[in-house]
Amino acid sequence: MPRDLKIDEVKEWLISDLFTNDAGGVFYQRQIEVRYERKFFHWITGKALNELAEEGKIGAATRKYPHISIRFYWMRKNRYWTRRANTVEKLVMRFSDPQFTNGLGRHGETMFDAALPRGGFMPCAKNVKAWNGKAWLKTDHDLDRVFTRDGVNYGIEIKNTLSYIDRFEMRTKLDMCDFLGLVPLFIMRMAPASYIEEIRSRGGYSLIFEWQLYPFGYEKFAAEVREQLGLKVDSPRAIQEGTIQRVANWHEARLRAKNK
Repeated sequence: MPRDLKIDEVKEWLISDLFTNDAGGVFYQRQIEVRYERKFFHWITGKALNELAEEGKIGAATRKYPHISIRFYWMRKNRYWTRRANTVEKLVMRFSDPQFTNGLGRHGETMFDAALPRGGFMPCAKNVKAWNGKAWLKTDHDLDRVFTRDGVNYGIEIKNTLSYIDRFEMRTKLDMCDFLGLVPLFIMRMAPASYIEEIRSRGGYSLIFEWQLYPFGYEKFAAEVREQLGLKVDSPRAIQEGTIQRVANWHEARLRAKNK
């Protein structure tokens, strides 16, 4: 596969916008990917960082733990990078703890369980492998939810993660929706344009909410992560009306198009 020339643009941007402006900073890979995700896909940013490190333009180090690997980057002239890396590591380890990340997933589902009915979407089922007399047996996957509105049944996947949904998982869920006769609705913090287009081409919709949802009671922790790492995390009381209105508008437009 040919090398993506976009990597060169990202490398220049990272040096001029990030490392030069904060020469004393130490950053971890996901943090940088999320910071620039409106401009560049996560995997392009990751490749650019690796090339810069291989070329000796920035320093890099990986620390591995049972449930996570943390890849750090810094300007090479920063001789005291380990001190800052230790601070970043402690914070990353706290929100990467499996118990906390599992809680984030459940919290995202709960938040949209409460929000979707405000847009006229009503819950039908959770953790769905079978629907309307058909059972999905090809893999061990299930769909997070089935909601319905105006006679349209939606197979819903909710991803409250900083990373993108795994491509294989996304395609499997699309196949499941097709097999079970459900319209795909992917509710994700963020996704690349190529994923969004693939979901659209399969008759579905991608609802992007951008800010990772922390549970109630974690407002101070979310603020610390935002301030220290610049990550898009928040602990709101409810999903914003505008977010739900976007999927409601898409649903209504879809109905109008089918009824022409």
